[in-house]
Amino acid sequence: MRLSRAVLIDVILTIGEVIGLCITVSVANEPRSRPVDLGAYIVAALIALPIPLHRRWPLGVLLASSALLFIYYSTNYPGFSPAYALSVQLYFAALAGKWRWATGITVFYLIAGYIVTLGLKDESVMQTLSDTLPQVTLLAGIILFGEYVRSRRELAAETRERLRQAEESREREAARRVAEERLRIARELHDTIAHSLGTITVQAGSALHLLGDGDDGSRAALSAIRTTGKAALAEIRATLGMLRDGAGAAPLAEHGLARLPALFEAMRAAGLTVDVHSSGSGTLAAETDHAAYRIVQESLTNVLRHAGPSAAARVTLTYGDRELLVEVTDDGAGPSEGVCPGNGLNGMRERAEAAGGAFAARRGPAGGFTVSARLPALGT
Repeated sequence: MRLSRAVLIDVILTIGEVIGLCITVSVANEPRSRPVDLGAYIVAALIALPIPLHRRWPLGVLLASSALLFIYYSTNYPGFSPAYALSVQLYFAALAGKWRWATGITVFYLIAGYIVTLGLKDESVMQTLSDTLPQVTLLAGIILFGEYVRSRRELAAETRERLRQAEESREREAARRVAEERLRIARELHDTIAHSLGTITVQAGSALHLLGDGDDGSRAALSAIRTTGKAALAEIRATLGMLRDGAGAAPLAEHGLARLPALFEAMRAAGLTVDVHSSGSGTLAAETDHAAYRIVQESLTNVLRHAGPSAAARVTLTYGDRELLVEVTDDGAGPSEGVCPGNGLNGMRERAEAAGGAFAARRGPAGGFTVSARLPALGT
């Protein structure tokens, strides 16, 4: 098993400090100290052993090494600078934000070492202080460097967080602009289509009035045109209201399979023969109910447009334990060969997939066209 880079670095630091402390102990020379023996090397090596735990307990590692260093000094072995024993531990403690503890422990050992050195050596106070200054500078530099690296890491993390928030803000702004543009397009479509449908509805009503009690076939067709136009205007207004208010549940509930009888009546009034078969029963989610209705509506519209004047359509609704099968077939001519699928088929496929179902459209072996969709049902 390969060691991670962090573990490898910790192992190298630990081994390096153990070797360095053992060398330091072997050459240490202090008046009135006990001779160096195996115990001195063991205690010196133990000072470095907590280093690999610094990532989880940086302060604990510093305190443990400091305590072991104090034990070494207390046994009267030849002393050496605490910088040799605690440099790594002080750096990682400062890196973890424990610079006050690192400073306090450093000051304690420097003052204690100064007092001991002053008593052991026949030197003046200023000479001893001069000899101690390099250790002060080294230990202070280690702590300051650890604090500097920590602050740089915090700054980098803060910068990344600000960049992330700025990116999220840009995404929200872009989404808001897209929503506003969609609403503007919806308004434009409403103004254009509503005007056209309103004109068609008014003209159909005027034609009905001029026909009087005459041609029944013309009256039925004009009545269907007026009814369909009014229904389309109502749906357009409801959809635009949904876009403005951000409410989607109510419009979906109003356009489910419960409206199929009105749809079949309108299609028959337009001259299309529609045969309906339904088996089983079940409960559908609002989105699935809406998708099923729209698929039937678009399929019958395509039959009316492409299948020919004498075509007949068959709508089959089959409720299963877990799904609803919607199938619309016709015996007409269907679209011409080589014609690419239009927005109608693509829209039906998208509706089915958005509801968690599947969609298929194919030509019949003896002519005509078949549209089928499998939609998930909530239960029976």
